[in-house]
Amino acid sequence: MAPNKENEKLLHIVFAGLFAALTALLTAALHIPVGNGYIHCGDAVIFLAAAVLPLPYAAGSAAVGGMLADLLSGYPAYALPTFIIKGLLALTFSAAGGTRRIDRKCVAALLLCGLVSVVGYWITAVILYGGWQAQFIETVPGNCIQAAASGIVYAVVAAALERMHTPGLKML
Repeated sequence: MAPNKENEKLLHIVFAGLFAALTALLTAALHIPVGNGYIHCGDAVIFLAAAVLPLPYAAGSAAVGGMLADLLSGYPAYALPTFIIKGLLALTFSAAGGTRRIDRKCVAALLLCGLVSVVGYWITAVILYGGWQAQFIETVPGNCIQAAASGIVYAVVAAALERMHTPGLKML
């Protein structure tokens, strides 16, 4: 039985909530503090959400999940910038990532998302603390490691899902 539009919308909302909760959990509970922030696997969940959910749901779950993680981790000053940056990550990945979970377009999307994240958090640090050169030195290396780690985690999970032959997962 094919789902009707109301059921499909409800399914999207439920999965967006699950992805937001998983993003918050994997970001707030499992992170390594560095410099002005921390390294975590939450962005990998954001990429997965962007790969399987329609754009508005993916962006919403990314923004809310990332913001909740900052609030839970004791970084309330970063909550609003994170809301914006994580929403942009989902938007960027959805727009550039293509329809498969892992391919050349997806790798390019991961690199572009890394750039969005690194620049976004560098600008945030400059606004919050001043000194664009000092913040570049303080934030960019850790955020590059963060972006690379999340991209690798996503690629491993996406490759595993591809090998499982789950073509209907994009149906969300």
